[in-house]
Amino acid sequence: MTQSQEWDRHSILAHMRREKMTLEGIAKRYGLPLSGVKNIWTRPNEKAERAIADFIGVPVETLFRDRYPKTRNRILDPNLVSKKTADKLAIQRKAA
Repeated sequence: MTQSQEWDRHSILAHMRREKMTLEGIAKRYGLPLSGVKNIWTRPNEKAERAIADFIGVPVETLFRDRYPKTRNRILDPNLVSKKTADKLAIQRKAA
């Protein structure tokens, strides 16, 4: 029986150290600002998260479970939509 590994800050860093990699090395390898990579534990940074996940070889959704999936659900208020967009939405509703 296989169990998926629970990834936290310490296990991510430990895996990187075993591979002789640092956060600074990740920043250089992927062309990212060092501050963005170092602040990954306190501030979401999608590019840095993806770079770390790519280096480790694990999906980003597995490494940073609390940040993914990113939801982009929005409630559309027709009063805040431009006339052009409202017309497009009306046409789409009629076609459906």
